[in-house]
Order: sequence, then structure tokens, then C-alpha cells
Amino acid sequence: MIGTDLPPYADGIGIAIDHDEDGQPVLFMDFGERVMGRPGFLHGGAISGLMEMAAIAALRAELDRRGEAMKLKPVNVQVEFMRGGTEQRTFAMGQVTRAGRRVALVNAEAWQEDRTKPIALAQMKVLLSPAG
Repeated sequence: MIGTDLPPYADGIGIAIDHDEDGQPVLFMDFGERVMGRPGFLHGGAISGLMEMAAIAALRAELDRRGEAMKLKPVNVQVEFMRGGTEQRTFAMGQVTRAGRRVALVNAEAWQEDRTKPIALAQMKVLLSPAG
């Protein structure tokens, strides 16, 4: 299991690491009052937050593999909602598309029962600076 620590926000809405898939953390969030929007559906902000945490976890895992301790500062997040998230466990995973010395680009997707049918997609741009 990847030892990626998630930000406190993740704990606040019940996001945790489910498992690791080819070195990438897969996160999950269970349905409940904290993440409900209209009755029977997830709030868009909760879905966005789950994907942001997945993107951060993926980037942290990549930087850890490279032995680089960096501070992360998200500067832009673009979210596309594909379908409504319903009353069930939701998963998300990020994929680093570029991690240079100063900027990283990360994609993330959220799904429920069927990974081939995402409920939302996200792209995140992150500024990197040396930690310490």
C-alpha cells in the first residue's frame, strides 16, 4: 500500500485510500449526509474534492518515487460532470501527465460501479516548490 498522507480535508468528508493500482493510489468516499447534494445524489463539491485529493495523492506518489520533497500549490482545477453520483461508494484516481521542476499537470477521474463510466473528470495544474 502506498503511504501517501492525505490533507485534513479528505478526513473531513470521509475520503480514504482504498488500494493501490500500479503504484497509483485509488481513493474512495462513501455516500452520506456530509456529501449529499439533492436527495439521493452526491454534491458536486464533494465529487470535485474527491478528485482533487486523488490528484494530490497521485502527484505525491510520483514525487516520492523520484525522491523529491515538494510543496504543492494547486492553481487551477477544471471539472467536468458526466452523470450524477448516486447513493453508493465513489472511487477516484489521479494520473500525473507531467511533473517538471516547477509545474505539474494531473488528470483525475471519479466513478462508482463501472470504471468505464466515469461520473466526473478533472484536470489540475499544480505549482511545485522545494519543501523546507
